[in-house]
Amino acid sequence: MGLLDFIRGVSNEIRPNVPVEYINHLTSSVLNRTPEDMWRTQPALRSVVSFRARNVAQLGLHTFQRDGESRERVRDNPVAQLLRRPNAHQTTYELVYDLVAMLDLYDRAYWALGPDDDAPSGWSIRSVPAPWVVGKAGGDFWGPAEWIIAPPGEAQFRVPASALISFIGWSPLSSTKGTPPIDALKQTLAEQISAQEFRLQMWKRGGRVGTYLTRPATAPAWDKTARERFRDSFAQYTASGAKAGGTPLLEDGIEMKRVGFTAREEEYIESAKLAISTVASVYHVNPTMIGQLDNANFANVREFRRMLYTETLGPLIAQIEDRLNAFLVPQLTDDDGVYVEFNIGEKLQGSFEEQAAVLSTSTGSPWMTRNEARSRNNLPAIEGGDELVTPLNVLIGGQASPQDGGTPIGTLAALAELVQRRAPHTVRVNADEQPPDEDDVADLGETFSAFFKRQRRVVLSALGAKAPEWWDEDRWNEELADDLLGNSTALTRTVGRRTLRSAGLDPDAYDTERTRAYLAAVAASTARGVNRATKAQLDAALDADEPQDALRNVFDVSEDARSAEAGQTLATGLAAFAAVESVKQVAPEKATKTWIVTSADPRASHASLNGETVGIDDTFSNGAKWPGDATALDVDDIAGCQCAVEINLP
Repeated sequence: MGLLDFIRGVSNEIRPNVPVEYINHLTSSVLNRTPEDMWRTQPALRSVVSFRARNVAQLGLHTFQRDGESRERVRDNPVAQLLRRPNAHQTTYELVYDLVAMLDLYDRAYWALGPDDDAPSGWSIRSVPAPWVVGKAGGDFWGPAEWIIAPPGEAQFRVPASALISFIGWSPLSSTKGTPPIDALKQTLAEQISAQEFRLQMWKRGGRVGTYLTRPATAPAWDKTARERFRDSFAQYTASGAKAGGTPLLEDGIEMKRVGFTAREEEYIESAKLAISTVASVYHVNPTMIGQLDNANFANVREFRRMLYTETLGPLIAQIEDRLNAFLVPQLTDDDGVYVEFNIGEKLQGSFEEQAAVLSTSTGSPWMTRNEARSRNNLPAIEGGDELVTPLNVLIGGQASPQDGGTPIGTLAALAELVQRRAPHTVRVNADEQPPDEDDVADLGETFSAFFKRQRRVVLSALGAKAPEWWDEDRWNEELADDLLGNSTALTRTVGRRTLRSAGLDPDAYDTERTRAYLAAVAASTARGVNRATKAQLDAALDADEPQDALRNVFDVSEDARSAEAGQTLATGLAAFAAVESVKQVAPEKATKTWIVTSADPRASHASLNGETVGIDDTFSNGAKWPGDATALDVDDIAGCQCAVEINLP
């Protein structure tokens, strides 16, 4: 088989009857597993690789021709025609997806280019699986004269290096073979493989006794008939029995015991998160973008999306564009200035609201006619709707844009000034800038966790010694309140100053001393609520069948999940308080505040408040002065809340 046969599709896929083990052993593997095995079996690896491949493939490749300082998109050039229809079996999306996935798994990929009389461009281009390229011949260190290709089930053949467009990563020892990222993931993926095999073995061979029954030695002896009667009766409460889900009546002192693990011992979720984080870091992807939402909020997720096509995928996109412009375009056209480019501009434009604001500022006036706006909403055109409407406060030679408040000039200056006085400019402090920093949230979570660890040592020791006074409520309330006050002061100072700076006000004007009494009251109230909940959980644990395990489990959960949730909840409330308080200290009394819902799945009571605006000193309809207001809302209404408050300054 020759190259043209390959291009025409005589053999363009791995045949089903060829074993996977055929793929040559020179490709990277983890614990004797090939990259194909890893792709099929490792969810973390598959999530990251498919995320990168999908987001590059969806961009689309556009062809341009530069003329001096301007450029024009071309559609009838052979380059554009080929990229629009790469071959008879693939779309451009599928071809680019294959390219990125191949690079991610092998750190090398190949496209074969050949003539095709049936194609509009006269050419076809196909992806050559990296494992098929088994060697090279001739050439030098920087590049071979020929590539050796061995499709499964076919004889090897050689093709000139110029017939293949190679995409090669970097290796310290070779310029024709990259270093697969999977090699760097060997240890983490090996742990995942071992954990998967262990779990399968446990499910297959391990005992599955969730509970068992005990009967006191002093109970009356059972004869065969009594034993079988009890067994048949109890069977009705198991699996698909007639009374499944009910409560059995146990006689003769019989007790039911539960068999299970504590929260600290069940670390499957943590190991899965570690795998995702490690794989994502190797591929330079933020774990939040692929669904690990431990530290996600509206503001940072939006920034991660903006970073996706710059820091995250930008270098990969540049690599592909450079290879295509250097080695594909010259083979297809002699026109000067022709090049290809991914359409990342569409992804970086922002929302319609952001585009509208930027374009209006850039042009100095409204940029859409009424009929254009109606067309976007599927409404018919109206007479006179094709003219731009220019507001009176936007004058050529006067204000630079509708958003500016510059002094107008010209004969209509007095009229423009009057209009401005009647319609004062509003500065809106966006809620996206007010949520607490991740470091502040983490610090609060660590404060709670350190407190629970200290409390664990003292309480479990006292219970082990059977001390009658094992719980000192005053001590725990005082200690936790002191710990929280320091963090609260630092967090509110940061958010308050940032709010004033965003509003164009003096950030140094925010006085934290004026808030100290309130912060101390919030810290004390939080401490009382947290310790009350802990005491209730410990009392319930003492009544459990296995009290020691239950007591340890209370603190295991408290040091981990409870600490994180409590830190987030307290930080949200404090940030909202600081935003409102900073404006009250500095800005006019006519300022207003708006409740903003930032999470995708808010409480119904919070969703109904979204967009509600009240005076800066007034309360919202739920009685709170800001989201997370611990003085007005109960614990259930603020736990896990991620709402924010937006300040409007006249």
